[in-house]
Amino acid sequence: MTNDWRHLPAPARPIAAAADAAVAAATARDREALTDAVSVLAAQDPPQTGLILGTAVRLLLEDTHPDGLDGDDVRAVLEQCVRSAAEWQPDVDPHVVLLLLAGALGVLEDDGEPPPKPDSLARHAALLLASLLRQRPMAGYLTAALAEIERAQLND
Repeated sequence: MTNDWRHLPAPARPIAAAADAAVAAATARDREALTDAVSVLAAQDPPQTGLILGTAVRLLLEDTHPDGLDGDDVRAVLEQCVRSAAEWQPDVDPHVVLLLLAGALGVLEDDGEPPPKPDSLARHAALLLASLLRQRPMAGYLTAALAEIERAQLND
């Protein structure tokens, strides 16, 4: 990993580094590197990790759908991610990807079901982000996500 995350607040640095490594591994379709990066990412604070990755997903969705997002767009993103990931990650779970999309868009309802385990969430988030990035740099979206979270926290 070549990104320097020293400019970020201390609690965000390991999340950003692990997310960056996981997305790079997913983009490269490197199974071993993805497994290693996901184990580090899944070990981070779940609420903070979810907030950062969910915000990055939402920012990417906004960038790739500047005229707004409808149900067909969400379905297309889900299908593209799952089909692409299934080529090298045959156990990709469309339901987990859908949960990540719904969470990022703020429409996830608590149905009483236990959430997927952190390693599953981390792996599927890396696959989703890699699918959405399409050669865009991950670092910029992580930095933008953290800046947006900071603004929101300061304004609360």
